[in-house]
Amino acid sequence: MAHEEKKEKRKIVLASGVFDLLHFAHVKYLEEAKKTGGPNAELVVIIARDSTVEKRRGEKPIIPENQRVALVDSLKIVDKAILGYEDFNIEKVMEKVKPDVIALGYDRADIEQSVEDFVKKRGLKIEVVKIGKFGEDELDSSSKIKQKIIEHYKR
Repeated sequence: MAHEEKKEKRKIVLASGVFDLLHFAHVKYLEEAKKTGGPNAELVVIIARDSTVEKRRGEKPIIPENQRVALVDSLKIVDKAILGYEDFNIEKVMEKVKPDVIALGYDRADIEQSVEDFVKKRGLKIEVVKIGKFGEDELDSSSKIKQKIIEHYKR
């Protein structure tokens, strides 16, 4: 019996992002990420800190980090959402989450190589997968939503 339980271990899938102005493409990314872990996968999502976003993009997100975590955590597909580390430390994240799969969004080329290098250098048995884009949509990014708001409310 114990042997069967071990066989049924849920794979942990790690996804990450800013998730500012939560939209449909975010949900599709998280759904596809969870699928990469197979049936009964557990999806853990790291939410970027306000300070990390500001350093990387030059501006803070519109929605504060505590609200972004709460919103993502409330999604049916997500098993657990947690804040990332101030220093964007991939090693700390790996130690905390212990993922079987890391699912990167199509727009995460900025961290893809560093994640793959980390996994390879440490000899970790973690699969790194890239989740594709879901076609063009008028409002498939927070930037497009912000732009539409600006255009719509110009006086």
